[in-house]
Amino acid sequence: MIAPGTVVLIDVMGAVLQKPRTAVVVSSDVYHATRPDVIIAFLTTNLAAATGPTDYVLQDWVAAGLHLPSAFRSFISSRPTDEIIKEIGRVSDRDWQEIQARLRIALGL
Repeated sequence: MIAPGTVVLIDVMGAVLQKPRTAVVVSSDVYHATRPDVIIAFLTTNLAAATGPTDYVLQDWVAAGLHLPSAFRSFISSRPTDEIIKEIGRVSDRDWQEIQARLRIALGL
């Protein structure tokens, strides 16, 4: 079972072809125990665009297995687990806490 906070590579259909994109799993273990999919939020290397109150620039992106500085965006999607190409790493505890705070803002929780 994939853990919340795991950084994954997902195939995303673009206008012309599929493109791998990085994302972080935001669904819980309870969700995973009863569902065949995962809820993810996309990451971006376009830090200049990640300036909203629901965005967060990762502090520990290298430790998460990313090759470039990246930001969390509250662009949320549900995907079948078979669309996960591979697990890249896991966000640090401090980044995970900040991601959860941005999700609470985005979802009004």
